[in-house]
Amino acid sequence: YNGGNDSMDTCNKISKFMLKNGYECRVMGIPKTIDNDLAGTDHCPGYASAAKYIATSLMEIYHDARVYDTGMITVVEIMGRNAGWLTASAALASYKGNGPDLIYLPEVDFDFDAFMAKVQDIYDKNGKCIVAVSEGIKDKNGKYISEYGADLANSKDSFGHAQLGGLAALLASIVKEKTGAKVRGIELSLLQRCGAHLASETDIEEAVMAGRAAVENAVAGITDKMVAFERETVDGHYVCKTKLLPLTEVANFEKKIPIEWINDSHNGVKQEFIDYVLPLIQGEPKLPKEDSLPRFAKLKKVLAK
Repeated sequence: YNGGNDSMDTCNKISKFMLKNGYECRVMGIPKTIDNDLAGTDHCPGYASAAKYIATSLMEIYHDARVYDTGMITVVEIMGRNAGWLTASAALASYKGNGPDLIYLPEVDFDFDAFMAKVQDIYDKNGKCIVAVSEGIKDKNGKYISEYGADLANSKDSFGHAQLGGLAALLASIVKEKTGAKVRGIELSLLQRCGAHLASETDIEEAVMAGRAAVENAVAGITDKMVAFERETVDGHYVCKTKLLPLTEVANFEKKIPIEWINDSHNGVKQEFIDYVLPLIQGEPKLPKEDSLPRFAKLKKVLAK
């Protein structure tokens, strides 16, 4: 059973039910979430490719925002409810000198006044300002900032979570009102999790490795575990290996960005994060194309009996 936090909770419940009732069914959890927030594993399949898409997109937005001499402030909303791994990946673009000036993550409280002061200062100095912001940022009282301007967050998904979105538009309207500048709000939305053309080859190889480990261990008689990744450095190079964790240890636990990786002003990340994510995005897969367009597999769903 593959997925993120809620999926591992489901996996754990199914596994425990089978064990309690003495029914032989081997259950293995396979991490798969771009949110990268599963506990116990160094990272999750899917995250690196999404991070690579986000970093590349921010680099492209950076250059587009500098095509004209007209001053502009750009606010880019990136997925991430309670953990800022995706939004922090925008720092890869800044690492290469073509990224956001400010990055705001849900791990720390969002301060409107400090935000506006910093945006105004950068805009006054450079005539440009790019902000990467997580959809899940909250104020000091724990209220989602996106709830300030829309009723969308009152809706719930199938797991009971508030539906987030519209944050970029909200912040853009506030920034425009207070600065009078030209402001654009961009919501990457689903694009950041379906950009296969910018996938990480490392990510794909590790996803296969995780699936293989799950099947091999299940066939060997092991159950009630999740496959996790363990990072090693061998001769100065990044190496990833698999290990098994009890499902009870990972279900309903969230892994967030370490506070010590976030800068003191709470508007960016430190080198430790770059060192963490950079090895994960390496390599480009050789994707098949037809007429210079992606060729996707067309699978027929067959009901198992």
